[in-house]
Amino acid sequence: MAGEFSRTSRIGDQLQKELASLIQFEVKDPRLGMVTVNEVRVAKDLGYADIYYTVLGLDDDAERLAENQAALDSAKNFLRGRLAKEVKLRVMPHLRFHYDQSVVNGARMSALIDEAVRKDTQNKDSEE
Repeated sequence: MAGEFSRTSRIGDQLQKELASLIQFEVKDPRLGMVTVNEVRVAKDLGYADIYYTVLGLDDDAERLAENQAALDSAKNFLRGRLAKEVKLRVMPHLRFHYDQSVVNGARMSALIDEAVRKDTQNKDSEE
């Protein structure tokens, strides 16, 4: 029962909400696109927080994704300081940003399934 919603997951949820707001309204880097914070995983010792994000409209543009990663990496100390003011923790975790491929992979899988269903219905129609 205790492991279902642990302290680290509660902290991760709080950090996710605060980071989403800070990135949208406080970070003024022109390289940064429309960032969505999908998940924050906090280490058990609160040493690190792994932040998984996506950027609107940049699924296959590796150069722009690298620019966004660099912008987030350069803003991580600023964000950590602002988080320390907003979220009351004895130790604020170090932030590590990771581009979340799951959304891109999910869209690709959905397209493949749709294509397979379309081909299957075409094959059934041609047999009749």
